[in-house]
Amino acid sequence: VQLQASGGGSVQAGGSLRLSCAASGRTAHAYAIGWFRQAPGSEREFIATINWGGGRIRYADPVKGRFSISRDNANNTVWLQMNNLQPEDTAVYYCAAGAWPMVGGRYWGKGTQVTVSS
Repeated sequence: VQLQASGGGSVQAGGSLRLSCAASGRTAHAYAIGWFRQAPGSEREFIATINWGGGRIRYADPVKGRFSISRDNANNTVWLQMNNLQPEDTAVYYCAAGAWPMVGGRYWGKGTQVTVSS
């Protein structure tokens, strides 16, 4: 499974970004897709995940109500809509494929940088 994350950038606090994760490979549909982030000097943390088949969704508490994950099965793409971004959301964001509920990821894409200024 290959994953390609994109859509990062720099925004001011309160702004929005939408990240995308394009998945490819014969078995890509068999996995949940999740988003994780890693800020400088911090551990990588789970953000959100969605199951391909059943549409099950799970969010980390810090992003509930602000971030929304969705999928486009026809194009093997998972989106992460991020609203009301805050400086503490600044991190490198990664998408990963793995078994539900995505405690960790089996396959990882390269990260995309999100920077939020106050």
